[in-house]
Amino acid sequence: MSRVPLRKALADLPPYVPGARAPVGAAAYKLSSNENPYPPLPSVVAAIADAAVDVNRYPDMYATELVEAIATSLGVAPENVVTGCGSVAALGHVLTAVCEAGDEVVFPWRSFEAYPIAVSLAGADGVRVPVGADGRLDLEAMAKAVTPRTKAVLVCTPNNPTGPAVHADELAGFLAAVPSHVLVVVDEAYVEFVRDDRAADGLAVFAEHPNVVLLRTFSKAYGLAGLRVGFAVARPRLAAGIRAASTPFGVSHVAQLAALASLRARDELLHRVDAIVVERARMLAGLRAQGWSVPDSQANFVWLPLGDHASSFAERCTRAGVLVRPFAGDGVRVSVGEPEATDLFLEVAADAHRR
Repeated sequence: MSRVPLRKALADLPPYVPGARAPVGAAAYKLSSNENPYPPLPSVVAAIADAAVDVNRYPDMYATELVEAIATSLGVAPENVVTGCGSVAALGHVLTAVCEAGDEVVFPWRSFEAYPIAVSLAGADGVRVPVGADGRLDLEAMAKAVTPRTKAVLVCTPNNPTGPAVHADELAGFLAAVPSHVLVVVDEAYVEFVRDDRAADGLAVFAEHPNVVLLRTFSKAYGLAGLRVGFAVARPRLAAGIRAASTPFGVSHVAQLAALASLRARDELLHRVDAIVVERARMLAGLRAQGWSVPDSQANFVWLPLGDHASSFAERCTRAGVLVRPFAGDGVRVSVGEPEATDLFLEVAADAHRR
């Protein structure tokens, strides 16, 4: 019997591996998915409940009110903003809007594991540039990897899963070296957690460079990972193309109202971000005091470059009741969660380092 053929790109498509979840009935701290450990604010829960009564209706396809609120909060025009089902969907729409078969997309590796998936699904060829031993993006090498076939370059800052943020001078030098017709996507999913004074200011870079697109999300700092709301910020012509490539009604009515409520409660939510940053510092200091070599993290996670020991370390953590995210052969990413989770993780890490 003949079979319907699938796209050839799917044969080599790497799977997206989600963070581990505790088995049903088991108790464990989940530090495997970079989630915000705080539940939604009461005002956000109320907005979700209000929106639930309208789920028999299609949402506003262009998320008009949310787009206007995002634009106001960032100091850009509404025509610069395109929403999506999480920033990963927004990335997919960006690449679909600009890539043709045979085009190349340069990105760091290891970085966000959705990058090679999104690139392949857009019909382009991915060009991976190794991240430095310190977990930092090698922007000089990424610039050198640009060829006449390059249509876009992805810059993740802070980099997931290693943690460091790209510095302003690094990004300025990179943009000066990259042709102005090459799209530079600056992925700022964790920007609210950045406290490095040297970090690049994505909005300022966007204002200066027409070929820059920003990606942001409500999943991390705003704690709406389960509702999937992200967005791209681009020049109007690019934004129109991204919008045309977007999934119709891609952001639900519930998600739109929750994101609006979160923007209204931004100051309260950023107090929570401050608490996560404090806990991140405690985790980093604890690991370094034990003797671990850990890159500087400006996100809501830390990175242990354990190489071939990543999987066994993650298994040790799981047995102790804390779930982390191993990247086989590279390292382990540990999200910043509750203080009790930090305490337990540091106990496991100390025991592992002694052995």
